[in-house]
Amino acid sequence: MDSLSGHFLISTPQMPDPRFQQQVIYICAHNEEGAMGLVVNNPNYSVTLADILHAAEMSIPPGFTPPIYIGGPVEMDAGFVLFSKDYKAKSALEVCPDIFLSRETKLLRDIGEGQGPKHYIFCLGYAGWAPGQLETELLDNSWLSLPGDFDVLFNTPDDLKWKKAAAKYGIDISAFSDVVGNA
Repeated sequence: MDSLSGHFLISTPQMPDPRFQQQVIYICAHNEEGAMGLVVNNPNYSVTLADILHAAEMSIPPGFTPPIYIGGPVEMDAGFVLFSKDYKAKSALEVCPDIFLSRETKLLRDIGEGQGPKHYIFCLGYAGWAPGQLETELLDNSWLSLPGDFDVLFNTPDDLKWKKAAAKYGIDISAFSDVVGNA
């Protein structure tokens, strides 16, 4: 199977795990060792980026600071930042030409000082799959895999991402049949 890095995984009505119902995951890495992605439509409004920056004794940008996202059930204390290419990090994974992933502390410091990327999402935790596990879940119709989209990722309200990510490709995910198949 080709790499799904840079793709969305959109949970289908067949998703058996309630933690992932109506979730959109942005796949950051996918190879023979497994896959890693971040849930990008599950904000935790009880914690903001300002709270994280304050706890780390970093500057807090004036005005609105976004919520922290629950990126997945694995390593909930690990922070990840998905961000746009306008920011150059020394240590970052290029997921696709326009989107990067980093755990670099300097990135958070630069965000706090107003020198960070124009678009970013901060996640705690991630979703991970062992070798072959994601492929099995795709065959079981738990996920719909579609190319990722910058606008859906960074400019769409969280409560609309699940439907909009699918609608971009002509799919009404809420009406996605309980009977689907594989050709």
